Amino acid sequence: MDHRADTYIDGEWVESRGEDVIAVLDPSTGQCIATVRESGTDDIDAAVAAADRARPVLRAMPVADRAALLHRIADELERRADLLADTISREMGMPRKHCADYQVHTAVRTFRNSAQALSEVAFTWDVGHSTVRREPVGVVAAISPWNFPLLQTAAKIGPALAAGCPVVFKPSEITPLDALILAEAVAAAGAPPGAFNLVLGNGFTIGEYLVRHPGTAMVSLTGSTRAGRRVSQVAAATVKRVALELGGKSASLVLPDGDLEAAVAGCVRTVMVNSGQTCTALTRLLVPFHDMAGAERLVAEAMAGYRVGTADDPAADVGPLASATQQHRVTEHLERAPVDGARVIWAHPTADLPDAGFFVAPTAFVVTDPGIKLAQQEVFGPVLAVIPYTDEDHAVAIANGTEYGLAGAVWSADEERAVRVADRLEAGSIAVNGAPFNGMAPFGGYKQSGHGRELGAHGIMEFTEVKSIQRRPV
Repeated sequence: MDHRADTYIDGEWVESRGEDVIAVLDPSTGQCIATVRESGTDDIDAAVAAADRARPVLRAMPVADRAALLHRIADELERRADLLADTISREMGMPRKHCADYQVHTAVRTFRNSAQALSEVAFTWDVGHSTVRREPVGVVAAISPWNFPLLQTAAKIGPALAAGCPVVFKPSEITPLDALILAEAVAAAGAPPGAFNLVLGNGFTIGEYLVRHPGTAMVSLTGSTRAGRRVSQVAAATVKRVALELGGKSASLVLPDGDLEAAVAGCVRTVMVNSGQTCTALTRLLVPFHDMAGAERLVAEAMAGYRVGTADDPAADVGPLASATQQHRVTEHLERAPVDGARVIWAHPTADLPDAGFFVAPTAFVVTDPGIKLAQQEVFGPVLAVIPYTDEDHAVAIANGTEYGLAGAVWSADEERAVRVADRLEAGSIAVNGAPFNGMAPFGGYKQSGHGRELGAHGIMEFTEVKSIQRRPV
């Protein structure tokens, strides 16, 4: 990137007019690796106006042309895959060896999936003597998190453009650098001016201004449940559409006939990859009482097989947390859990952690009281709670016994039984026996994990309004 202007409006890079400079820190060292200037409120006004001018252009674009645009964006991201992987690794701390697969290629697939899913969306159909149409909702304010910055952005930008909606996008202030590369890719793909606009800044000022802006018709946010509550409050003043993908406290429920070894391996992987900073991480492992000894042994063995190190360490599996704030939050949970009665199964030796950066020791606990904070609150770190249960009803009650409902897993030798249990879980996405994630299926939460759905055809429809036109019956 050879430009010095950090705001992208109407197909052009412009000098940001905000007063503050954002320091981007390398979580492995705590050192500043780049600075960007925050956008000003005038920039947001200009970005929203540019997006509004692009509305009729995108709306008139044939569906096939929208799909072709999304494929071109994916092509441009693939050309920048190494740069994106390096950048994301440095700005948020995931080990570089994982970034291409987990951070970049997943985002590329999401753009392509949105293009493919367009063929599954009916934009016009008849109901009796009425013609029903799906129309773009309007200018979308898209706000993404720092844990999977490019992927979560693709899950908003791709479906929004597919639906014919222009976007004003604000990335997390922790991870703004990959967003600059994304904007370059969108420009190189030939997106109409104003279809994609990028503004930078923190959520409390720039984010709130964008959410309350009278020119935005919808807000799509991925973030914490606290952030979701605030966005809902601010957006209510103008009665905007709001789609929220928020926190999770997902349970992996191993039935008595389930493959315990496979379940433990899969569960541990979700809390170790990306240092547990994954909203769908299976942070609660529910095991029958009589299997607890074996589960403890398997968990300790699995977690011990992961190496903690800096993001540029080719041998590292687990990197630092993304920020000092996140490090402090996870450390508080680790310190409080034993006080609340949790027992440590395994913990990475703190003496072996790197001296600098935002590292914490990956830790697994046995939790016999599922009501303690460790088993109720989203930790967002490499921390696992292993919880015993007595019977299936007890297990389901524990799994459903939090304010969250984003994801989950069920394990059983009887797949139909596993599906019946999955039907009882209050969560938006359930994996049976380690089934892989489906990027074309709807994704989103129950309860305080949010509302609305992302990905595939459902993700596109989230960005539409439905109109019925009544004709005189023949």
